[in-house]
Amino acid sequence: MAEQEQMSPEQMKELQEKVKNMSPEELKDFQQKQCIFCHIVSGKVQSKKIYEDEKVIAILDINPANPGHILVIPKEHYQIMPLIPEEEIKYFFTIIKHLSQACLKAFKCGGTTIFVANGMVAGQKAQHFMIHIIPRMEDDEIKNLNLPYDKIDTKAHNEILKKLQAKLDGAQESEPVEEPEEEPEEEPEEEPEEEPEEEPVQKEEKSKRGRGRKPTDEKKVVEAEFEEDEDDEEEGEDEGENKEDDSSEDEGKDGVDLDSITDLLGGGV
Repeated sequence: MAEQEQMSPEQMKELQEKVKNMSPEELKDFQQKQCIFCHIVSGKVQSKKIYEDEKVIAILDINPANPGHILVIPKEHYQIMPLIPEEEIKYFFTIIKHLSQACLKAFKCGGTTIFVANGMVAGQKAQHFMIHIIPRMEDDEIKNLNLPYDKIDTKAHNEILKKLQAKLDGAQESEPVEEPEEEPEEEPEEEPEEEPEEEPVQKEEKSKRGRGRKPTDEKKVVEAEFEEDEDDEEEGEDEGENKEDDSSEDEGKDGVDLDSITDLLGGGV
């Protein structure tokens, strides 16, 4: 892979002292001047470019692990991944997806190894962040990462989990994401309870009760009302007769009897 010339311990110490006294702008300018990959981006150093846009450049590694080994490099100088803005990281991996697909088609390979050496202890040799895409074939001589698979007890595992979660929670708190306000859910309108339909048995009982009333009872009521009317009429007639009798008696008392008067006059003559 492409890499810078190694510095002696004395040169490294002198450089570190120089860097400590630099302003952020001077440091960035110094890094770009010293970075071989910044020279590739600017065109001062030749390369085998297979892709380029305003943010990223992809070149073939001059010391490939396999044919088609690609280095994807941001044009802006970033030393390690945490310095790269979120949006740019997302964009880089979108480009990597298409480049990996191109490797699969071009070399008829079974897969690609995509990795990042983020920091010197992780194997990073250049002071410029980059992403490797390596086409993989059957029985190639590249060894996969020989990671030891050691056992770990539950207590230690839980402690590691807590440490990571605490740092993730801190990162989320430092960059809060505004969530859209949830609209209150409308409560469903309560439907009026439907009165239960009467069972057929109840209906039959009601109808039986209706039919159970004897017609003679109704007849008796009608007859009673009729008799009351007749009694009222009779009473009215009796009152009328009594009134006539009374009137006749009154006439007898107050009126003049012509026959008796005639007899008196004749007898007197």
